[in-house]
Amino acid sequence: MRTLILAAVVLACAACGDASSDVGKGPGPAAARPGASAEIVIPPDSPQLSQIRVAVVEAGDVSEEDVVAPARIGIDPNRSSKVLMPVPGRIDEVLVRLGDHVERGRAVATIESPDADAAVAAYRQSQATVRQAEAAVGKTENDYERVRDLREHGAAAQKDVEAARNDRAQAHGALEAARAGREQARRKLELLGLQPTESAQRVLVRAPIDGKVLDVGVAPGEYRNDTNTPLMTIADLSRVWVSAEVAESSIAAVRAGDAVTITLVAFPGQDFAGRVTRIADVVDPQTRTVKVYVELANPGGRLRPDMFGTMRHAGPRRRVALLPPAAVVQQYGRTVVFRERTPGRFERQEVRIGWRRGDAVAVVDGIAAGERVVVDGAVLLKDR
Repeated sequence: MRTLILAAVVLACAACGDASSDVGKGPGPAAARPGASAEIVIPPDSPQLSQIRVAVVEAGDVSEEDVVAPARIGIDPNRSSKVLMPVPGRIDEVLVRLGDHVERGRAVATIESPDADAAVAAYRQSQATVRQAEAAVGKTENDYERVRDLREHGAAAQKDVEAARNDRAQAHGALEAARAGREQARRKLELLGLQPTESAQRVLVRAPIDGKVLDVGVAPGEYRNDTNTPLMTIADLSRVWVSAEVAESSIAAVRAGDAVTITLVAFPGQDFAGRVTRIADVVDPQTRTVKVYVELANPGGRLRPDMFGTMRHAGPRRRVALLPPAAVVQQYGRTVVFRERTPGRFERQEVRIGWRRGDAVAVVDGIAAGERVVVDGAVLLKDR
């Protein structure tokens, strides 16, 4: 019995010893929660403090839900023309070179063609036909007057008068047809640049519009029967089209007439302002995008077809805080900045950012304009 009592006392003492060992320890330090605000203090004599720069948060009007799409410069189809041969024949001369600027009506090539001689001959024949028709009209007019005079004196029947009148009408009709044929032949000579009094002339191919020669697909000496194959392409590049591939999910935000900004790989850091000219009526089944066309002025000819870039269509604007990218850091999967409370005393603040563009980040929630935050050296506070 005495042994049992002694064992119970020993166990009770051991339990009391364990309990007393925990007294004064208190609860352990709480684990830092990701994104929770925590104050960071840097002593005034710390070298790190000199590496941290603080600035006042500024505000700016920025757009939300911008539509951004890849874009490429192209030729305005309303300002481009293919130069075709008016008649088949042999290319005698090419009067322009690649890159030349030409005005409408300028001769760009000459053609030696049998159709030229045929056109001159047809005009001369039409002139002879008109002269014959004029002579016939004169004769029928005289015949009609003579028969009518005889009828008035009873020396001719009424049917002779009607026959003379009919002959006169037919002669006038033939004269009108002859004159129309001559005008058509003359117009053809004019289009071909030919003179009606000369033979063995060269046909002139003229520029249909003002613009630059973008390609030349012919050389002197070639003989061509196909008048549908272009000799060259001329385009007016004073204005160009930009085609952008806008995602199907974003096309509802874009409307014809909207202002957009174009940036190009060839001109980094430079924006070009334009307006949406038209929007395609179909969705590309492969890329699920819709083509949006923007018209851009190109007075200096700097914008060249097939340059690549980006189209940006601004959404609704709101006023938000703007920070440099170095002020925003990632910590525990959260986006944070460091707000200055007093010199050397900082606190973490989780923020929600919008777009990042160049040297600015839009902060839509978590920080306000006028507050002081770390804009350089934030990474030094990240793990403190």
